[in-house]
Amino acid sequence: MFSITRRLSRNRALKLSSLMSTEPVAKRTMAVKIGTHNGKFHCDEVLACFMLRQLPEYANAEIVRSRDQTVLDTCDIVVDVGGVYDPSMQRYDHHQRSFNYSMNSLCSDFRFVTKLSSAGLIYFHFGRRVLAQVLNVPEDNPALPVMFLKVYENFMEEVDACDNGINAVDGIPKFHVSTNLGSRVGYLNPSWNEPSQDETACFFKAYELVGTEFTSRVNYFYSQWLPARDIVMQAVQNRTKVHESGEIICIERFCPWKQHLYEIEKELCLERTVKFALYCDPKGQWRVQTVSVHADSFENRLPLHRDWSALRDDELCKVSGIPGCIFVHANLFIGGNVSYDGALQMAVKSLAARG
Repeated sequence: MFSITRRLSRNRALKLSSLMSTEPVAKRTMAVKIGTHNGKFHCDEVLACFMLRQLPEYANAEIVRSRDQTVLDTCDIVVDVGGVYDPSMQRYDHHQRSFNYSMNSLCSDFRFVTKLSSAGLIYFHFGRRVLAQVLNVPEDNPALPVMFLKVYENFMEEVDACDNGINAVDGIPKFHVSTNLGSRVGYLNPSWNEPSQDETACFFKAYELVGTEFTSRVNYFYSQWLPARDIVMQAVQNRTKVHESGEIICIERFCPWKQHLYEIEKELCLERTVKFALYCDPKGQWRVQTVSVHADSFENRLPLHRDWSALRDDELCKVSGIPGCIFVHANLFIGGNVSYDGALQMAVKSLAARG
């Protein structure tokens, strides 16, 4: 597994002078150069530069920050400046009036319609290779297509939306979000009342911030989220072995399972959605948990039997007719039993009571 510390230590070891040379352009024509704009920096171009420098061909690239077109013309690749989006020329700006591309418009296989920033453009064209380098896996690793979509949905899309001024919700938000990655990058810009601050040094503080955030998130999805997905996929595929209805799954090893379930149900086009999940808790007792209507909902597809609300132990066993019962929550979204068979019976009886 790729070491975040090793890669970031390598990046820190590269002095700023090697990344942002102040020598005349003519003296460094042989260097591979990534161009972006100078002045106030934003999360998207900082992240775009970081992702590019994970690739072998740009690993030691100098980052040239300028709005002078003659300087940008000397760069091998340019992001977030120049007014051109043309992959054949390695130009990736999104500020021109004609630009209105999303992941979906560039590839109809992708459902994301958020307008892309320079980071999104670099991710679209280079993302799978970047992920392979960060994770230290071959580029044909079968997990990369799934990872590519997951990282976009849960990391990159926010960067794109924030940079393009797209609100997460319609109407007036109930509170202001100021701790997202874009905001934290913004705070690293030179202060208006401290003009002596080194803009280049500030840019590379932001570079390390987004690099740490990006690699940490990618490694989390690969080492924790992806293995959990495999467990939930197996549970869904074996659901009819648990109960003939196909509406109860057993998660053999507890893991974060809900979000995976919704995605897998869509992927497999299930005619009947799952209503209950069984799993063993750290104490060796079994839980039966309902499935919400959607990930952010408190409404359940089907609650546990309404007669069991807030009952415990012997009283619950007596009312339910199921031995080994421990509890049922007052809101009927979770219950417990000492055994797998008991938890399964709780789910089955709740299914039978829905009529």
